[in-house]
Amino acid sequence: MAAKYELKLGPATRESFGKALVALGAANNDVVVIDADLSKSTYTAEFGKKFPDRFFECGIAEANMVAIGAGLASSGKIPFVSSFSAFIINKGFEQLRVTAAFPNVNVKAVGTHSGISIGEDGPSQMSIEDLSLACSLAGFTVLSPADDVSMTKLIHLAAAHFGPMFIRAGRAKCAVIYSSDQEFEIGKAVELLPGTDVTLIATGLLVAESIKAAETLAGEGISARVIDFHTIKPLDRDAIAKAASETGAIVVSEEHLVDCGLGVRVAQVVAETHPAVMEFIGIHNTYAESGSPDELLDKYGLRAAQVAEAARKAVARKKK
Repeated sequence: MAAKYELKLGPATRESFGKALVALGAANNDVVVIDADLSKSTYTAEFGKKFPDRFFECGIAEANMVAIGAGLASSGKIPFVSSFSAFIINKGFEQLRVTAAFPNVNVKAVGTHSGISIGEDGPSQMSIEDLSLACSLAGFTVLSPADDVSMTKLIHLAAAHFGPMFIRAGRAKCAVIYSSDQEFEIGKAVELLPGTDVTLIATGLLVAESIKAAETLAGEGISARVIDFHTIKPLDRDAIAKAASETGAIVVSEEHLVDCGLGVRVAQVVAETHPAVMEFIGIHNTYAESGSPDELLDKYGLRAAQVAEAARKAVARKKK
């Protein structure tokens, strides 16, 4: 296990997104990119340098940016519209609903700097409700890659997939989990570690923390299955039902409000398929403050130690 998951630090998923866009642009002339005055931060600037005739800068006008993207999609282009998650989701929500979701156009909305790991920029720019809002848009596919490899490959899959999408990216550098030959499928979760006592379901930065937690639990004689849910919508219902049936206990971990994120969606499937003990790691009904990413992740309990403790609690509840 340790040899497979050394979890060395790699690039932030926002950087991986930017590099993948350049590769897409070289391969497909229909790919266009639209940004809202944050191209250096979202890493779309390099696409703009390489393909200036296919890059559109909208300024600080996220709602207009989304609507322009929808118009380009209606004209046969494959637009990637990008800004911080807090801006593209909150400021552009009406346009995402009316100009993208309702007509089912082929817009790819990418929110970077998601969650509290944006760090020092503070709560006004921390998106802790973006997955919930994106999932509430009818017809949207919602992706939340965990590392460089998954982001790169899922961006290419997103371009090939017809329909509106929201893709979550982060500011902080993250552990590399996957080898370059890993294959992905939209809507199909990836089982990273087998386990029989409890299942650790996670997305984004919490995938690496769940792997670390599983290693700790293994030393205590607890066998933890780890599953990366890179697709939040549609969910891999089969993976959830199988985990609930075979392990009887599930911990869902996410850098998002627990009231409305991945955990709630997983719990719905568990209730519909095979009821099991569940615990939830995430942001609990509060906003964070300014601080370093590590300080914030520590303070709000988004670490392997908390995942492992939740797993112990779930296993104990199961045995009662």
